[in-house]
Amino acid sequence: MRLTCVVGARPNFMKVAPVLRAAERAQNVQTRLVHTGQHYDERLSKLFFDELGLPEPHAYLGVGSGSHAAQTARVMMTFDEDLDTHPTDVVVVVGDVNSTIACALVAVKRGIAVAHIEAGLRSRDRTMPEEINRLLTDQISDYLFTTERSAGDNLLSEGIPADKIHFVGNVMIDTLLEHRDRAAQRGILQKLALRSRDYALCTLHRPSNVDTIADAENTVRVVQSIASRIPVLLPLHPRTRTRLATFGLLEQMEQSGISIVDPLGYLDFLALMDNARLVFTDSGGVQEETTVLGVPCLTFRENTERPITVTEGTNRIVGTDSARVAAALDDVLKSDGRGQHRVPELWDGRSADRILQVLITHASNRPGDA
Repeated sequence: MRLTCVVGARPNFMKVAPVLRAAERAQNVQTRLVHTGQHYDERLSKLFFDELGLPEPHAYLGVGSGSHAAQTARVMMTFDEDLDTHPTDVVVVVGDVNSTIACALVAVKRGIAVAHIEAGLRSRDRTMPEEINRLLTDQISDYLFTTERSAGDNLLSEGIPADKIHFVGNVMIDTLLEHRDRAAQRGILQKLALRSRDYALCTLHRPSNVDTIADAENTVRVVQSIASRIPVLLPLHPRTRTRLATFGLLEQMEQSGISIVDPLGYLDFLALMDNARLVFTDSGGVQEETTVLGVPCLTFRENTERPITVTEGTNRIVGTDSARVAAALDDVLKSDGRGQHRVPELWDGRSADRILQVLITHASNRPGDA
C-alpha cells in the first residue's frame, strides 16, 4: 500500500510524524511525505523536522501565503502535478488548514482514497475558515479518523456512513507522550529566567482576535490584565506580530512587562506548557495538549471544536470579554494549580498504530471509482 501524507503548516508536523513511524513498523507500506509550504519558515521547519524525527519531504510544493482562494488553488494545482508522477493508493490529510481540503479535493477527483485525521471536529462557527475546511474534507473522505466520540456523532448527523468512521484517539498526543521527557531536559525555563508554575504561557493567532484594530486592542488589554497578576510569556506568531506592529500595539505590550519571544520549536514549547501555571490561548491543539498535561487552559474564543477538553480536560472557554477572563483567571490562581481532569479515551500514544491497522485492513475493500 502506498500512502502519501500531506503537511502544510507546523501543527500538521506533530500529527503526521507518528503516522510515518507507524507505517515504518508495518509491512508492505510505502510512504511519501509532501510539504505544501502553506506556512513556511526555514529555521522553524528544519527545527520541527529534526526534533520530531521527520524525514526530509519527498516533495516541497512551495505554495506560500496568500488569500484563502489563491492559496487553496495553488496547492491543488501543484499537488495534482505531483500525483502525475507519483501515484498513490491513499492520500492522508490532517487537521483543517487549506492544504487539507485542497489535497483531499485533488485526490478524490482522481479516484484516490482520502484519509482524514482529526475528522468530525466542529465549532459550529462557519465564520472560521477552518470550520469550512473540516466540513468539506469530511464529506469527501473515505476514512474518517476521530479523536473523540462526539466527532463521530457529528459525522453521523451529517450523513457520513458509519463504516467510514473510525475512533482511533489523538495522534498529536502520540507525539506529546513520545517527546515529553526529552522536552523536560531542554533547559528552556532557565534560558528564559522562568520558574515552574510561576508564569502564564500565551498563544494568539486567530484572525478574530488580531485582524482588526478593535479586536487587537481588546486582545492586548486582556493579556495586559493577565500580566498584571502573573508573568506572561508570549511566543508571537509572525502574522500576529505584523498585525500588532501595524496597529502600534507591539511596543505597548512590551512596556506592560509581557515577555515576547519568537516562535519556539516543538520541544521548548512543550516544556513551557508542561511547567506553566496556566495557558491562555486561541489554539485548538493547545487545548488538547494542556488536557493531557493537566495544565489549566483558558481559551480566548467563544467556542471550541474540541469539547472533550472542556468536559474531561482542563480547558475553559472564556470568550473575549475581559470580565469573563478575569473571573476565570481568579479561579485558576486561587486553586492549587492542577484541577480535576482525566485523559480522554484512547489518548494513549497508540493512535497512529490504530490508523495504520484500519488502512491496511480496509484499503483493498474501498468502493469502486465513481
